[in-house]
Amino acid sequence: MEKIISNQVIAPDIHRIVITAPQIAKTWNPGQFLIIHFSENSERIPLTVCLCDRQKGEITLIVQAIGPGTKEICSARPGTEIRDVAGPLGKPTELHSDLKNVLFISGGIGIAPLLPVIDELHGRGVKITTLMGTRSRNTLILENEVLSKSDNVMVSTDDGTYGTHGLVISLVKEAVEKYGPFDRAFIAGPTRMMAASVSEVQKFTIPSTVSLNPIMIDGTGMCGGCRVTVGGKTKFACVDGPEFEGDLVDFDKLTKRLSTYKDPHTCRIDSNR
Repeated sequence: MEKIISNQVIAPDIHRIVITAPQIAKTWNPGQFLIIHFSENSERIPLTVCLCDRQKGEITLIVQAIGPGTKEICSARPGTEIRDVAGPLGKPTELHSDLKNVLFISGGIGIAPLLPVIDELHGRGVKITTLMGTRSRNTLILENEVLSKSDNVMVSTDDGTYGTHGLVISLVKEAVEKYGPFDRAFIAGPTRMMAASVSEVQKFTIPSTVSLNPIMIDGTGMCGGCRVTVGGKTKFACVDGPEFEGDLVDFDKLTKRLSTYKDPHTCRIDSNR
């Protein structure tokens, strides 16, 4: 069994949790995720990896306590054993060698799956501009980590308590004018935010990669909950992704389908993990 090393509250209902996972840490790559089965009667929760320390065999997760499964994990104390940790799962992020200037757009805790990609490209000498959107100043996470790996960082808050007042997509035009042109945009956050961001970067002919982690349920493709239409074909975010070309994702169909899971009696889903 693996165990929890530390559990730190970094924003309201958002925890930074470090766990042991030496075998997974050896082979994990940015873009891939884990499934945690916390105890015998727990549900299986797919969670994205924020940081990976291969030498220590430790993995850092950013977990938002929304549903029963994530609340159970977030309430655990350091030293608590985890019944099962499976991974790495999903396909790694495709990072082409010709990337020179890249834009990252995050909404809420969407910055968590983007941080490993930022770190990887920073290590390659790629110029990085990161746009971070969140509800309020006290819900902004991983700012210092992003600042240390990005050439430019712009922040927006819904309530105007920090950075620019408004949605994160309102920063795209300014970022393009100041720091563009960009070779690609990587986008992660709530589904509607990703759809709007893809539409916005299309105005500047920037290809995009979106992370569809928020729509995953069981993480193995068996439940079909993460079914998505990409380029006219049916894909499953957990096995074919979780990342896809933003221009090819049918967000209209995806948004309508996800409304099915709003009823807790239909399916338990912790959105925006």
